[in-house]
Amino acid sequence: MILLVVGYGIFKKIDVFDNFLLGCSDSFKLVLKIFPNLLAMIFSVNILISSGFLDFFLNIISPLIKIPIEIISMALVRPISGNASLALLNNIYTKYGVDNFYSLMASVVQGSTDTTFYILALYYGSIGVKKLRYAPITSLFADFVGIISAITISYLLF
Repeated sequence: MILLVVGYGIFKKIDVFDNFLLGCSDSFKLVLKIFPNLLAMIFSVNILISSGFLDFFLNIISPLIKIPIEIISMALVRPISGNASLALLNNIYTKYGVDNFYSLMASVVQGSTDTTFYILALYYGSIGVKKLRYAPITSLFADFVGIISAITISYLLF
């Protein structure tokens, strides 16, 4: 693919290297533009995790449902941080084994949700949108539907 692009540039008599450097400088400007949004998101995630609010919330709702607390915590962390939810998924694999029902359910939950706040911070921040309007609510509702659907489908299929 790279050879195709370079060959096309040479065929059209375009200075490929100068255009490559121009693209690199534009991407550096984009990184500088979105960095404050990413830093704010990472900082807020660390505050949420360090505050103990998730543990408090999970201890309240864990007696009400028949799902391990690890899966609930992974589902709650998933919209905030993809890496943290993958670490929790790895812990579930370690605790229950990869072929266990709860591990399969956690995998389906992981695959049916997305890192909502990362996407909102990165994409909306990169284009300078200040008012998100209904995007966070709609995205979190989609994550909620994904989690409920993943749990239901796991019970039906596994």
